[in-house]
Amino acid sequence: MLCSIPASRTRRSICFPVSPSSFYFSGAVNARDPAENNSDSEARPRLPPTNPVFSPISPIRLAVGTGSDSSDPAQFWVRQKMQQCARSGNLNEALHHLNLLNSTILDYNGLLYCYLKQSRISVDNLSQIFSLMKRFGPSPNVWTFNILFNGLCAFGFLVDSFSVLEEMGRSNFVPSLSILKRLMKKSLRSGFFDLSGKVLHLMLRYGYKPTLPSLNSLVSGFVNAGRIFEAYSIFLMLIEEGFFLNVCTYNPILFALCKSGQISTALALFCNLRKRGFFLNVYSYTSLVLGFSSEGLWDDAYFVLEMMESNGFAPTVVTYTVLIKYLCEYNCVADAMRILRVMDAKGCSPDQITYNALIHGLCTHNRVLDANKLVEDMSEKGYHPDKFTYCTLAASILKIGEIGKSQELLVKVLSADNLSDVATWNVYFHSLCYANQAPEATRLLKGMMNNGFVPTIVTGNTILKGYCMEKRLDEALSFLDQYEWGVEGPDVISFNTILSAACNEGDSSMIRRVLDHMETHGVEADAITMTSIMQYFGRNGKLSNCYHLLEYMIGNGYNPTSITYNVVLDILCKRNLLENAYNILSKFKGGGTFPDTTSYNILIHASIGKGSYSSVACLLANMYRWGSLPDGVTYALLSCGLCRMGRISDALHLEYVMSEHELRPSISFYNTIMDAMSKTSRLGDVYRLLQMMEIDGIEPNEASCKILNCALRRCGRKRFPKAMMVLEMLIRDEKIP
Repeated sequence: MLCSIPASRTRRSICFPVSPSSFYFSGAVNARDPAENNSDSEARPRLPPTNPVFSPISPIRLAVGTGSDSSDPAQFWVRQKMQQCARSGNLNEALHHLNLLNSTILDYNGLLYCYLKQSRISVDNLSQIFSLMKRFGPSPNVWTFNILFNGLCAFGFLVDSFSVLEEMGRSNFVPSLSILKRLMKKSLRSGFFDLSGKVLHLMLRYGYKPTLPSLNSLVSGFVNAGRIFEAYSIFLMLIEEGFFLNVCTYNPILFALCKSGQISTALALFCNLRKRGFFLNVYSYTSLVLGFSSEGLWDDAYFVLEMMESNGFAPTVVTYTVLIKYLCEYNCVADAMRILRVMDAKGCSPDQITYNALIHGLCTHNRVLDANKLVEDMSEKGYHPDKFTYCTLAASILKIGEIGKSQELLVKVLSADNLSDVATWNVYFHSLCYANQAPEATRLLKGMMNNGFVPTIVTGNTILKGYCMEKRLDEALSFLDQYEWGVEGPDVISFNTILSAACNEGDSSMIRRVLDHMETHGVEADAITMTSIMQYFGRNGKLSNCYHLLEYMIGNGYNPTSITYNVVLDILCKRNLLENAYNILSKFKGGGTFPDTTSYNILIHASIGKGSYSSVACLLANMYRWGSLPDGVTYALLSCGLCRMGRISDALHLEYVMSEHELRPSISFYNTIMDAMSKTSRLGDVYRLLQMMEIDGIEPNEASCKILNCALRRCGRKRFPKAMMVLEMLIRDEKIP
């Protein structure tokens, strides 16, 4: 039975068992757009001399006219009743009255027009009426297609509207430009870019020229949807069709190619544009800078900078910010600072994003003092640090143990009324947990949740880690059971946090409880889970279990990470099984990211402990061969080895090597050299070393004071009076003169 359905109901796609020239309706019914203008939606037949579209009579009157027997009062009344039923959505009654008429195409058009004017339609019913017209007549005319297109388009059936236009072409009618432009505009606005592309091809088939803004919107739509090559293909097609395009067309493609790591394709497009004489602006060049910088190709990035300046384009703050961001990511912080000075010299003022990118880079490399100074420079230049600035700086300060200072910064951007900034609150919860205040963090979280705070899974995992840091594993497991995780959790990270702490403590009972909880919650173990259990076996001397677990991981698709292999290396080295550790390195070398710098650090530390300095040299050569670079820990270990060999001057020289590689010596690096100097009674050198530390902003720690105390007892005041005075002042925590 034909019936009307509400406009909000979703309908399956319908396929009609009619001739191949019939079309399909598909989609969901949407509310009618009252702003739609039907008067522009016309179609042109291929035989214009006799078609009524060229008549001066009103198109709607002509399409749904009164019929050939309007003088018959009965027929007139039936026709009026039919249209009235159609307007009310009663299609059954409308069809009944239609059958009572000596119906023509005008009557069918009138029925369709009136039916599409009301708010409740059945697309299935429309398709059946159209199918009957195609089979038994009267054949649809140009107005039939116009009426169907306007109605379907107004209700949001864009795919079906396009099918109507295709059927028009198969029926020897040509859709008008206004119809196609209207469908293009609506499809772009609705995000149906595939449909927009089909409309574009249809326009080109009929010799129409779409507007440049619509073409730009189409290209940008594909780019924003991540479909870069579809956008690129459309762009190349438009060039071949002779369209005059502008930077708004090709810059989004260029930027997307560079951002997605396809710098070769982007460079080919850039050169093609220059060859064809297209105008390139500063953002075209900036896209290339982004592409080369993201790949670490600095020579090419700087060459593009020079080229854009030689062509009369001054790099903008966006260009410099891109460079600074990726320089920091590639550990070239000194070069990033240099770019900042270049900006000042060229009168290009950095903005908030520039400062935040550089501050984040400095904090990532633990250059907290430099980051603090940069924040002060921001304030002096009128840029007020925002929550991202404070959050980044607070997290970095927290890493070096300055909990109070970290919380002071966070308080500046947090308030009891601001409960939506979850990321910043997570850093604050982390600071509480870092200060062994996990229960306090839990109480604060519960109070905030009562006031509307919506935590993330990161919030719960942060507090879980706090309990584990305090070795309160029972409370951690209780928190995991009671916390409102929502749909996302608890996840495998939540369980791994407790499991790792239990393995470190050797708590087999807690390990079993955690594994049982994972099974209850349906959370599968991952490589980190297996690695934690392997660490537990290693601590308890169960080396065979470690090997079996490693083989199980490899055989069952767990893909051991470099952390897994490093745990095995560490277990072997701590049990003086250095040859076995070398075999592990040789056997699994090249598996994923293994070996990494940490792998070599473990082996170097063990080799130095055994006095195998030739092995250290081989490991360093092997490290460079595999693309790993020494870090601060590596240099601290090397300084320890050199000091054991009595080569203190060579150990000191490592500081200059580190500075060349933009690495900052740690306090352990200096303590090792200081201890070696004090043991050889070189207190004058100790004094100079302390001055170097102060210049570099490295403050002595408790271990430093113990070393200096031993030096005081070992050496007399008379031999080194000034040095002894300095050491005594340092122990009393006074400033070095």
